[in-house]
Amino acid sequence: MISSATISDYLASLASREPTPGGGAAAALHAAQGAALVAMVARYTTGPKYEQHADLVARIISGADGLVAQALRLADADQRAFQAVIDAYKLPSGTDELNAVRTASIQDALVQAAEVPAQLVLVAGAVVDHATELFDVANANVVSDVAAAADAARAAATTARVNIDINVVAVKDTETRSRLAARTDGLEEKVILAADALVKRVRERILG
Repeated sequence: MISSATISDYLASLASREPTPGGGAAAALHAAQGAALVAMVARYTTGPKYEQHADLVARIISGADGLVAQALRLADADQRAFQAVIDAYKLPSGTDELNAVRTASIQDALVQAAEVPAQLVLVAGAVVDHATELFDVANANVVSDVAAAADAARAAATTARVNIDINVVAVKDTETRSRLAARTDGLEEKVILAADALVKRVRERILG
């Protein structure tokens, strides 16, 4: 499982000539890193100097830690979902009955494979929301990591969108395809805009 692998082992697997892990897992880890960076900045924004913001910071720490765990679960889920697609395509065919079972299995697997990145877009948005909320009170010594968190979440959202598209386009049922697309249509653009705006604010704060 990706969530329990060492970084070296994960990267070796990612670089190998194997279908999993792939871009979906990488996107989830982008989100996990972004959330972890938010949690780190928040933990540096504690103590007497930041006492008036203690409740806000505590809530952000809790939320960001939860997003790390959620993103890691999605990394593992993405690997399982894509493997299910591969396995479905390997099912036997040749008779009407076998063809029907194979087609149904492929379609079910594709839908599930699109569900995982759809959830990830929401996680990425939450990472940017937490980072934005923290920005105004964040410890100035680590404020650059707020921008790093936003950019990591941005990468997660844009990669997740591509993974949604590549699975949805192969779904034959038009109603299902529309439902999957509608769940996240426009959301990644909101994440991108929010992340870009936050990075700009961080740079302005750093450069004065």
